[in-house]
Amino acid sequence: MHRRTLLQTLSLASLAGALPGLSISALANSIKSYSVEELPKLEGELTLYLGRGEGGLYEDVLNAIKKRNPNFDLKIRRGPTAALANMLLAEAKAGVSRADLFWAVDSGAIGQVAQAGLAKSLPTDITAQLKPEFRFHNWAPITGRIRTLPYNPTKVGSKQLPTSIMDLPNTDLSIAWAPSYASFQSFVTAMRLLEGEAATIQWLKAMKQKTKKYAGELGVVMAVERGEADIGLANHYYTLRLKSGKPDANLTLAFTNNDAGCLINASGIISLTENKTAIDFIRYLLTTEVQSYLSSEAYEIPLAGNNAPPQGIPTLDTISPPNVDLTKLADVRPTLTLMRKAGVL
Repeated sequence: MHRRTLLQTLSLASLAGALPGLSISALANSIKSYSVEELPKLEGELTLYLGRGEGGLYEDVLNAIKKRNPNFDLKIRRGPTAALANMLLAEAKAGVSRADLFWAVDSGAIGQVAQAGLAKSLPTDITAQLKPEFRFHNWAPITGRIRTLPYNPTKVGSKQLPTSIMDLPNTDLSIAWAPSYASFQSFVTAMRLLEGEAATIQWLKAMKQKTKKYAGELGVVMAVERGEADIGLANHYYTLRLKSGKPDANLTLAFTNNDAGCLINASGIISLTENKTAIDFIRYLLTTEVQSYLSSEAYEIPLAGNNAPPQGIPTLDTISPPNVDLTKLADVRPTLTLMRKAGVL
């Protein structure tokens, strides 16, 4: 994949607005998109706890924001999202406040911190920039990722594809999965909430008999493309990233209907302080420039403004994700217990 960085430009504002292939005028909603040109300059000092992820693309965004705001001192503490969430909870218990912001790559970690009462309410002008189904009073989703079924069309016909994730183990397809991967565990958590524990453990046990295990979901889609498995379970962007470097890859995405197999999870940010600079920083992440950059380079789905999704996936209004409170995905311990009982961990 050819990667351009925000630092290759003089400012964030030089990036194009919407991505090619879908004009803003074609999007049927009235959510306002903001440019960095409309935002106040950031000044002062903030500390951000940044969940590790996306191959440094989030770092590109942060570096460009800092370059645009020379009087702004952003201190960053990096680490796995779950570990940083636990650190914030431990610091709060000890009466210590070191972070102003927490940018997590998974909404479950956001839920942990928010449920502890650490997340401050956001102004309504921020929540109004988000798509209606992603509006929360105390955190701002930044970008989304869809659970998908990447499959090899040279081995699988479209009529063989299940429309329900619960039917997948009943097919004659060989399956690749990465059960130790955090996004997979969030998906199983959503299944547990939607289908119940009994149905979820039954599904896991049935899947165990038909699956090949991989360390991560990029490995899953690579295995499907090589023909090691007919179909896999993975976030959408792994397929798009692989195909960006190998356009003729034998990979196509399928989507289930209204179940955990089509879950839309989100990265997001919370403010741990009511500091104006912290709130203005969140506004930068929702701008057209940042949203378009993360869409075109990380293949994530913009959740703010009128920004088009990455090429290669349908728009959100044409798929059928389940109705799940993303912050409830924080309760992963019962999920891990189920997965161990099923013998998949």
